Amino acid sequence: MWLPSCLDRFVHPVNVYDCYRLIFYMAMFCGIMPYYVDSSGDRLKLSYCGLFTAVLRLLFYPAHFVYTSIERHSMMISFSLTNVSKFTADLELFNGMVGVVVVMATSILRGQDVLQLLAIYDGLEQEAFPPVGVNFRQSEATRKIIRLSTFLFLTLLSFVIYSFIWIFPRVNSYISYWVVVSYFSPNFIVCIVSIVISGLLIKLRIYLSALNEVLKNLAHQWDTRSIKAVQKQRSLQCLDSFSMYTIVTKDPAEIIQESMEIHQLICEAAATANKYFTYQLLTIISIAFLIIVFDAYYVLETLLGKSKRESKFKTVEFVTFFSCQMILYLIAIVSIVEGSNRAIKKSEKTGAIVHSLLNKTKSPEVREKLHQFSMQLMHLKINFTAAGLFNIDRTLYFTISGALTTYLIILLQFTSNSPSNESSTGFDCCEAYHNMTNHTV
Repeated sequence: MWLPSCLDRFVHPVNVYDCYRLIFYMAMFCGIMPYYVDSSGDRLKLSYCGLFTAVLRLLFYPAHFVYTSIERHSMMISFSLTNVSKFTADLELFNGMVGVVVVMATSILRGQDVLQLLAIYDGLEQEAFPPVGVNFRQSEATRKIIRLSTFLFLTLLSFVIYSFIWIFPRVNSYISYWVVVSYFSPNFIVCIVSIVISGLLIKLRIYLSALNEVLKNLAHQWDTRSIKAVQKQRSLQCLDSFSMYTIVTKDPAEIIQESMEIHQLICEAAATANKYFTYQLLTIISIAFLIIVFDAYYVLETLLGKSKRESKFKTVEFVTFFSCQMILYLIAIVSIVEGSNRAIKKSEKTGAIVHSLLNKTKSPEVREKLHQFSMQLMHLKINFTAAGLFNIDRTLYFTISGALTTYLIILLQFTSNSPSNESSTGFDCCEAYHNMTNHTV
């Protein structure tokens, strides 16, 4: 009886905590977040086992990175590419170590922000939205989260299986356990954190959509002249993630006031989410950007015939390996950016609806409330940033594309001008760097 009941809570959640039960279990298992949804399904609870796992992994992953760096082992050195590629492999290893430490450390230290965020979500669904006639259905949001999680995990799993079954057996040198952990741990961390961030943004978009529908419904009532003090009609409107009752007996000024309070709570939730994820977003996007640059460089280097590989696998297999990893990180960036951008766009629609209502109303009291709402929209805006350095929206695509093109041109020029590509007796600055490092160790 316990197993079907447990599975039913995952598939058919009854509140916002049940909706995120699966995500928090995954994050706790991976050491990202030491919290889980308790059996009652009405709060997050600190797991001492999850906290111990998080601290253990926080020490476990850097130890692998340090050992791999000291022993001069890496995945790219096993592929025997050019000296430029070996240098980028060292940089990629350092970037992965710093990224994993920052993501896991901030997840532990700022855990209270997650408790506050889920409390705001629960308050919105249980207290704020019902007075304006909105009831939420958790199943649709849960299905979106499950689809996103499944897609990311299948992509990651396909890359790992392809690596172990097809690529690693064909590499000349032996790939140790330490190298595998150091290489794949950033992939798993980025995947899990992307799922958590995107999952939390799904709910935020649903709340903004519900708020916009409440205001649109009010405008529709004014258009059809159906607002009458004595009228007691209620009509049900069913949408994907929530159902809404048209409340025509309420005073419009009261509905607008409640909508203002809802909007303020949504903005508070967005600010709390951004405060919790700001350094994680910066770290994940930095990791993803560098790995995309390096993978694109490895692929172009091979296709242009600039690399000196003596491995047993074909060029198409080599290109497929790094292309799959590049696609995985591209998907992670797109899932975060699109989730953030859609929430921002839905919040911008609220302003347009409020000003449309302002043009239609003839009541001085309602007009005053709408003016207050308009001022609130000007001062409370939803935006997501990576530690305040850049915005997480679609403009990031253009920034990444421009930087990616610039760095690829620089790396390919280094490869073309490398003496090792012209004569076997040439002296390379990257080779000197490796020799100095080896003597130091």
